Amino acid sequence: MKGVVLAGGLGTRLYPLTFATNKHLLPVYDQPMVFYPIRTLVEAGISEIILVTSGPHSGDFISVLKNGKELGVRHLEYAYQERPDGGIADALLLAEDFAANGNITVILGDNTTDANIKKDVDSFKEGALIFLKKVGDKKELGRFGVPVFDTKDAGKIAAIEEKPKEPKSNYVIPGVYIYDNNVFDYIRDCKPSWRNELEISDVNNQYIKRSTLRWAELDGFWSDAGTFDTLYQANKYWAEKGRANEK
Repeated sequence: MKGVVLAGGLGTRLYPLTFATNKHLLPVYDQPMVFYPIRTLVEAGISEIILVTSGPHSGDFISVLKNGKELGVRHLEYAYQERPDGGIADALLLAEDFAANGNITVILGDNTTDANIKKDVDSFKEGALIFLKKVGDKKELGRFGVPVFDTKDAGKIAAIEEKPKEPKSNYVIPGVYIYDNNVFDYIRDCKPSWRNELEISDVNNQYIKRSTLRWAELDGFWSDAGTFDTLYQANKYWAEKGRANEK
């Protein structure tokens, strides 16, 4: 299993902070934001990782991450997404050669979580496994892909809606996925959305149509750190956890 960290985009929701550097290099407590998703992969036993980035500050990652050795990464590659507004699926397509026909675990670069996904990574065989997180704030639902559960089988996802105005569940898809190598063909089958992006929700819906998508709940703290409010929440949680560990 190889890992993919998607750390592209322009970070416009965090202007003016992201005038200076890539969003994923902003501090979350005492570490750059991107350290957290990399650590999630490493703790799951994944030591070969590709980081996909874009925008004017892409070069900043090299001076921060270097070869990844300090974070436990055995092999670290970089890829550049030429269209920073091309969407998550467009960025993921750049990892096809790196995947080398194998399975991949994908995590968004602004995800900070203390969930351990090693068991799910180790047991994965084929298809897709997406992680869900229950949220209490309905306003947050409109920022993510939201699952629509099967009315006849509550444990089955019937469809995924991207940033719905009227969400049909109180779960979001936080941005942690495990895919087999079919994912790249499914991305090529996608058409740009109304936002002119290749949506990862459309990719997941292709797995759903083939009855090869499963889900698991992300067990633990999670924050995407992509807005000022969630960046604050992430900083607060990790600061309190760090101080507690020092005692």
